[in-house]
Amino acid sequence: MDSRNEKKAAIIKAAFDVLMSRGVQALSFETVAQSAGLSRQLVRYYFEDSEALMIALCDYLAELYRSALVNGVAKIEEKNRLDFFFDFYFDLLSDDSKPRDDQAYDAVFAWAAGSDQVRSNLCLQYGLLGQVVAHEIALKWPDMSPEQCGELSYLFVCLMYGHWKMVATLGYSSEHKYITRRALDRLIDSYVRNSHDTLKPVKPWALES
Repeated sequence: MDSRNEKKAAIIKAAFDVLMSRGVQALSFETVAQSAGLSRQLVRYYFEDSEALMIALCDYLAELYRSALVNGVAKIEEKNRLDFFFDFYFDLLSDDSKPRDDQAYDAVFAWAAGSDQVRSNLCLQYGLLGQVVAHEIALKWPDMSPEQCGELSYLFVCLMYGHWKMVATLGYSSEHKYITRRALDRLIDSYVRNSHDTLKPVKPWALES
């Protein structure tokens, strides 16, 4: 990694550290510069505004998960991959822990409310996760329709994200992960047992036009 990329990486990591230790209220070019051990002017040189820094932070967070999942999946048989994905995201694996990043994700989501670029970035990342999970569901239950696999992947992400906001943001016990993980199994079982749905079909992961 050359000097330019090293400095950019240090700034992004510093922004992550500030968010994790002090929250979004403390995030500024000044606090990021102090955390990175760089000047405020240099931080502004690499990131002209806060939105650019948040977009880079989105990519940083996505890479944390990608690296952890790639390393973990490499050790798992195909038939166990879906359970690995679920257990990983609910932090139930002792050897493959979920990244500690909830305060940073809170900040990114808050920023997305006013930023089309950050929102688009997050939609892309969660949509990709949905595709991967839908694919793994289809491999485990080949008789399930693509629509059902997509619905379940969307519901998984909703349950997972909602759980961590209750725990990491509001302070509920992390033991609730067992409740949500069990509920996910029961939800999937309901789809397996009831393959004919008479409700209005909805395309999973579609965005508002």
